This record gives sequence, C-alpha cells and structure tokens, in this order.
Amino acid sequence: MANIKSAKKRILVNRTKAMRNKSIKSGVKTAIKKVEAAVAAQDKAAASEALLSATSVIDKAAKKGVYHKNNAARKVSRLAKLVNNM
Repeated sequence: MANIKSAKKRILVNRTKAMRNKSIKSGVKTAIKKVEAAVAAQDKAAASEALLSATSVIDKAAKKGVYHKNNAARKVSRLAKLVNNM
C-alpha cells in the first residue's frame, strides 16, 4: 500500500478511470452483439438500425480515449461489412 499522498490519490483516480473504461467497453460489446444477433436473424432493417447505434457508441468510446481511433474504425468497418453482405 502506498504511503505518499499523491500515490494514494493516483490509486483512487486510476480505479475510477478503470471502472469508467470498463463500463464504456461493456457498452461497445453489447452494441456489437446486437448487430451480430440481427445479422444472424437475417433482419436487414434491425441490423442497419443496430449498426447505426453501434457506430455511435464505438465512436464515442474512441473520442473518450477508451479505444484507439484505428481500433474503433476497424470495429465499425467489420460491422458494416457484416450488414452490407446480408
């Protein structure tokens, strides 16, 4: 355990940021699963609607620094490819 005040603060701040990042990543995974489920069900309308929502969630996560912009772009690209090839 840290003894220095600044080190104790770092531990608290890092814990808070980790929880925030975990929540955002979980939301991204959920959005991706919704798109994949709609594609598996062969529901084009639901898939394109879920894709729009997932794209927004992924872009927000990248903007907040949870994902690198290229990682986010790759996720969006793969989902769009899935929907477009239905």
